[in-house]
Amino acid sequence: MNETIIRYLTMAIVVVTALPVHEAAHGWAADRLGDHTARDAGRLTLNPMAHLDLFGSLALVLFGFGWAKPVPINPSRMRKPRSGLVLTALAGPFSNLLMAGAVMVIFKFYLHFGNTATSSGILFTQIIYTVLQTNLTLAVFNLLPVPPLDGSTLLTALLPVSWRMKLHKYERVFYVILILLLYLGVLRIPMNIAAEVLFSGLNWATAGVDFLLQLLG
Repeated sequence: MNETIIRYLTMAIVVVTALPVHEAAHGWAADRLGDHTARDAGRLTLNPMAHLDLFGSLALVLFGFGWAKPVPINPSRMRKPRSGLVLTALAGPFSNLLMAGAVMVIFKFYLHFGNTATSSGILFTQIIYTVLQTNLTLAVFNLLPVPPLDGSTLLTALLPVSWRMKLHKYERVFYVILILLLYLGVLRIPMNIAAEVLFSGLNWATAGVDFLLQLLG
């Protein structure tokens, strides 16, 4: 199968899995912290249609980095607004790390027991590895302090009110800059390096799986 087709197929899988899980994690965290805005808006679901953003989905397919529609959050309804906002923002990237961890375990089991020499085996290996790497990249990418990414929410929670207002005023400008950086490929190298570092860490964290596979023979 053509490599370009494989890439687009893999990105489509990520779009309908990683992005909905990411946004649902935000909503779930906010809900647990006392803010039921996401629940009221019907965003505590894994249905991709409730979360996907056209430009964010296209960016993910074309560039490997993307986003979904931000889950509506009202920090004033949280028991502890500032810390609640931070935890809610971190829930999305953390969900991508958890997904990457689950895929890493599947990847290791398949490499050990699966038939990777066949064309279908090679295809499956490519897809699962790309899904793993993309989830790691999404975790890093969404921590950039640029709207509409989670990093901007973290920055907002930590800055004084006067600075928050200034950032909010120029949100559209930052959004255009983000699209431009993606188009120019400026973010690709640092994001890939960060994803590789996370991959090494995740490989170490799942070392128990390697030990188990050795025992199973």
